[in-house]
Amino acid sequence: MLGPSQPVVLHLLDIPPAEKALAGVRMELIDAAFPLLAGIVTSVDAAEASKGVDYAIMVGGFPRKAGMERKDVMSKNVAIYQSQAAALEAHASKDVKILVVANPANTNALILSQNAPSIPKKNITCLTRLDHNRAQGQISEKISKVKDDGTSIFAVSSKDVRNVIIWGNHSSTQVPDATHATVTVDGKAMPAKEAVNDDAWLEKEFVETVQQRGAAVIAARGASSALSAASAAVDHMRDWALGTEDKDAFVSMGVFSDGSSGYKEAPEGVVFSFPVKCSGDGEWEVVKGLSMSEETSRKVAASGAELVEERELALECLKG
Repeated sequence: MLGPSQPVVLHLLDIPPAEKALAGVRMELIDAAFPLLAGIVTSVDAAEASKGVDYAIMVGGFPRKAGMERKDVMSKNVAIYQSQAAALEAHASKDVKILVVANPANTNALILSQNAPSIPKKNITCLTRLDHNRAQGQISEKISKVKDDGTSIFAVSSKDVRNVIIWGNHSSTQVPDATHATVTVDGKAMPAKEAVNDDAWLEKEFVETVQQRGAAVIAARGASSALSAASAAVDHMRDWALGTEDKDAFVSMGVFSDGSSGYKEAPEGVVFSFPVKCSGDGEWEVVKGLSMSEETSRKVAASGAELVEERELALECLKG
């Protein structure tokens, strides 16, 4: 995640009922003999786990269960992220970089930001790289070739698909956008639209598949995305810490919207997924001036409106 030669000390936090299992995880990490693992701290105390951390990946949250209203779920997560914010504010490195994975990721990140005022807002992000990677994967799979024996192989890898965008909320209102994407086929870069050669698919099935992929994974395996989410978290942190691989490429990150992006569809004061470039020194900047179709603009604005609704619900829960 932080490069091929960067030793790390892992600080692992879990809730008290999982303390015994956490000890088992520690045993396995030691037994795996990872060459870059320089130490392990395990704790059920957020303050202890937060001491001196430079990077924090927040995967803990309260999932929505049958019969629960949105406000019930939000109340649970507000309490969790108030507590996490207090611990990070008091004990983490002053330049800590935070990635929120647990859903509702955008609003959980906002809650954390509002309750940790000394941590710069630019240092608190949420995971939409999973959706970005899903979009790359869908385009790669679409351009697959069928061999004579009937098996399908990818004609291009996901790495050959660049500059897809995820706009807005990490929810079903997110807007996957391939307008500015390119695909490198046989060494030649071309617009994704040309490589896919199926406008109807790009406009409908591609968008809906990426939006609903999380639910599809749950339906297929009986549990939410784990491998793909972990891989996306690694991608997000690596690019943030070390820089995006290509100066012409951008990735999707949920970052604080301060009104300076130039995209009227993005409300101010929420954590919103934009196309960003990372410079390699822990900094990111929104890629500005990209065009949107009228339909895309409408959908992005709707996702922004949902984030405002979530923010207001979270603030109501905070007051409560």
